[in-house]
Amino acid sequence: MGWQAPAFRNSVAQMDWNGSLAQFTALDLLAVTLLVAAWLLTGWRIEHPSSTRPSVSIIMAQYRREWMRQMVTRQPRIFDASILANLRQGTAFFASASMIALGGGLALLGDTERIASVAADLDLGRDPQIVWEIKLICILLLVANAFLKFVWSHRLFGYCSVLAAAVPNDPDDPDALPRAAQAAEINITAARGFNRGLRSVYFALASGAWLLGPEALLLATALTVTTLWRREFASQSRAALLSRPVPQHGKVTPVTPDAD
Repeated sequence: MGWQAPAFRNSVAQMDWNGSLAQFTALDLLAVTLLVAAWLLTGWRIEHPSSTRPSVSIIMAQYRREWMRQMVTRQPRIFDASILANLRQGTAFFASASMIALGGGLALLGDTERIASVAADLDLGRDPQIVWEIKLICILLLVANAFLKFVWSHRLFGYCSVLAAAVPNDPDDPDALPRAAQAAEINITAARGFNRGLRSVYFALASGAWLLGPEALLLATALTVTTLWRREFASQSRAALLSRPVPQHGKVTPVTPDAD
């Protein structure tokens, strides 16, 4: 009988998992699927826009290249060092905030009975504890992804600072512009990671609406996508960026995202 124990435990675990999934309706599964799809597709479109309508992220990438090019002839470079320090400080702030949110979420995950009792008091349903745990895990996964992106972005901005410091002070030095170009590309990659982290935070907030039900999750996902789309493709800040020709002869060169 002993050799049947592992198989028995596996079958019990499978029954528990199937029972947990049975607590969710088809609308729940649809809402979660749309949330994940919206998160991935929105990010992909922002980083791969059409050549006729670039996103703010792509436009800013060109300005970052121009920034590093102008840095070659700027003396002293205290202004550039201050900007890089501020960028690192911003990523560190969001990384710390994400870590705090993760800690709070994990603590709440160990006391989901309180959430269930609050939901019952608000007449939001009497779902079993496992339902609230899965909903919290969905939020925590997005927050964890944001934390990892912010940490990597912070590190890349540090690399950019080192590369910027390695740019020769003499503009006529043959290594000046190539090293500035290297710093610009690292800067762009760091900004891309930061933007990905922010999008994860946006969709983590949207996934919190699932605690109110699948209908609230669908509405929150739609609002999040609309907000991101407007800010990247139809905002006043984008119009201001395009009010004059973008650097590099007014052409916007798409940046090919990496796997970071």
